[in-house]
Amino acid sequence: MVKPRIGITLGDPAGIGPEVVVKALASGKLDRRYDYEVIGNARAPRREARQWIIAGAKRCLRGELAALVTGPIIKEIVTPWPGQTEFLADLSGTKKFAMLLAAGKLRVALVTTHLPVSKVAGLITRKKIVEVVELTREFCQKLGIRQPRIAVTGLNPHAGEGGLLGNEEKRIIAPAVKQAHAIGPCSADTVFYRAVHGEFDAVVAMYHDQGLAPFKLIAFDNGVNVTLGLPFVRTAPDHGTALDIAGKGVARAAGMIAAINLAARLARDRK
Repeated sequence: MVKPRIGITLGDPAGIGPEVVVKALASGKLDRRYDYEVIGNARAPRREARQWIIAGAKRCLRGELAALVTGPIIKEIVTPWPGQTEFLADLSGTKKFAMLLAAGKLRVALVTTHLPVSKVAGLITRKKIVEVVELTREFCQKLGIRQPRIAVTGLNPHAGEGGLLGNEEKRIIAPAVKQAHAIGPCSADTVFYRAVHGEFDAVVAMYHDQGLAPFKLIAFDNGVNVTLGLPFVRTAPDHGTALDIAGKGVARAAGMIAAINLAARLARDRK
């Protein structure tokens, strides 16, 4: 019987992507119900990494791959898009998508992603918050959580303190939370503690560092980046290229292993 195949792009060949891919494949910890195919060449120029992403996405869209796991890159490789999340959404014609980070029972989705903080407030909309909550709910349900408890953060300290520290919560976030049947707006300085201790199944954060700083504190080695909304499964280890340690043989593969296994789990659920 032919096993379904998951594609794994090497990422930036100058970074730790090739190393962690090799270590993951040799770990003996991957789902054995799948075959794995490496997309890329560790000796190729860095610019080639863009083509590996495109090739993997197209093969997923054609049904040749059950899922795509992408290695880390520098942002310049996918310019003018700010990251692989947005690049893959554009390649697949996806309009409603979101970035979610997962590790164990902690799941954090983002309303805005790779943007200057100065632009965040102007790009938070009721529609976008509702979309991200809905995508997050669908993801949790794929994991077997029938009625996910989704907390939504405020933008301002203490979720605006009733309007004393900002009005985005009253004007935008609270109405979106009500429409999406979520919980909040919650103060971002406590909501992740509450989620880790089982009060919530996922957190929707307003901007990149609001969600990723606490997430990486808890799951620095084994966090997985999932792109919600795509017509195929895409995951990635939640770390960068780590150019400072590339080629030294010390990069840890836990994130890549987790990304591959989550991709396999999600691909099974799509059948």
